[in-house]
Amino acid sequence: MVSPGYIPFHPNPSKPEFTLPKGSVDSHCHVFGPGDVFPYAATSSYVPVDAPKELLFQRHQHLGIDRAVIVQASCHGTDNRAMIDALKTAGDTYRGIAIVNSEITEDELKQMDEVGVRGVRFNFVKRLKARQPIEVRMNILEKIKQLPWHLVVYFEPADLPEIKDFLMQVPVPVVIDHMGCIPSDKGVSSKEFEELAELLRDDRFWIKVSCPERFSKQGAPYLDMDEVASELIRMIPDRVLWGTDWPHPNMKREAPDDGILVDRIARICPDEQQQKALLIENPTRLYWG
Repeated sequence: MVSPGYIPFHPNPSKPEFTLPKGSVDSHCHVFGPGDVFPYAATSSYVPVDAPKELLFQRHQHLGIDRAVIVQASCHGTDNRAMIDALKTAGDTYRGIAIVNSEITEDELKQMDEVGVRGVRFNFVKRLKARQPIEVRMNILEKIKQLPWHLVVYFEPADLPEIKDFLMQVPVPVVIDHMGCIPSDKGVSSKEFEELAELLRDDRFWIKVSCPERFSKQGAPYLDMDEVASELIRMIPDRVLWGTDWPHPNMKREAPDDGILVDRIARICPDEQQQKALLIENPTRLYWG
């Protein structure tokens, strides 16, 4: 049963006015279920509307996206089968990010690598029941550092002081989800943004300029989040990624029109060469290099 009040994805997104360059990558999207084939985790803080691989592929075709990175979401826990099944169907044009526990074996990691998994995700957001001990996380990192993988981290600004020392010890590249969750009313002159910027001065750290819909106070087309995204692109032009976050789990208001999210790229990144870096060159280096 879907969680009460869960908001489903947009049923009919608009066709973007902005034409994505050939080879563009959605660096952050998900597959959910279908639940009768790939059950949701009993430990999940939410049960979503099914969003299977077929619908994800259809959405990408509609938006003009050629490649993608499917990120394991907390609703499936450490059961990565739905994500891996999607990678096997898509082939070399899609990559994956897994969520694993400390019991994962080297053979299992190598099998994931062979189908296109390129990293693991750690969730530090407490409201999503993120309780994996630091010792467990370090054990996982020791196992993956032999592979060409990286770490994806999801945290909110209030979490950063507590986890900063840990992040600085991570032995692989680190990708920060969703602009570090900086809300629009904080902006680039805030203490929260400066703490994030301090991390990004270390060239091991990357960031995704995704999810304006979560942090905007104005709503679509999320103009109040443009300043943060544009500044991140300016700061680290060769370590910044873009993604849709489809099917937009756990939204607190209406789900975004994905066509609007694509059109936003022309505002936050108007330079054509930088667009190619954001959408093609950077994710290619990280996921297909």
